[in-house]
Amino acid sequence: MKIKTFQFNPLGVNTYVLSDENGKSVIIDPSCFYHDEKVLLLNYILDNNLKIIHLLNTHLHFDHIFGNNFIHEQFDLLPEANKDDKHLIMMFAEQLQQFGFLNYSESTPEIGKYLNENDIVSFGKISLKVISIPGHSPGSLVFYNEESGCAFVGDVLFRGGIGRTDLEGGNHDQLIQGIKTKLYTLPNDTVIYPGHGPQTTIGEEKKYNPFLY
Repeated sequence: MKIKTFQFNPLGVNTYVLSDENGKSVIIDPSCFYHDEKVLLLNYILDNNLKIIHLLNTHLHFDHIFGNNFIHEQFDLLPEANKDDKHLIMMFAEQLQQFGFLNYSESTPEIGKYLNENDIVSFGKISLKVISIPGHSPGSLVFYNEESGCAFVGDVLFRGGIGRTDLEGGNHDQLIQGIKTKLYTLPNDTVIYPGHGPQTTIGEEKKYNPFLY
């Protein structure tokens, strides 16, 4: 599996494009905000002859879904996410105001398909297992590929940190429990691709993450 990472928008969100050997692909958290970011993402897809099969959202906080509308327009795909975050789409404008994006007028499309615990998202020869870990948001999801030994965790877990739980629907105890029972049970060499910041591994976080002691 080929993994391409972009860092987009003023909040530095990681967007991931995953592809198999035949160009079948998924986009996780298209967070492109500026015109140049949208062009960069589109050119990567076109230059590599990728066919985007799924548009996946780890959760629906505004900074992770800035590019949903752009991808929808370009490839006629609707986002796939957990139903428990649906209310965040209705709060999109409110989220923007809260974080100072006062002149942003684009909308974001509704969820096209609901994803739930243990669902399998397939593209070409590659499959991602859906793991539900609420706490940062009620519908936060992780996409796990066992064959490649990696997980795309959104804002559930960071290198040396965890997602904030003081936003709408956040729950600190729920997040900690989910990380310990669902992520920390993965092999120690599992590579973690977070929604912000550098990648890490399960083993590293078990040793050094101060929030999980």
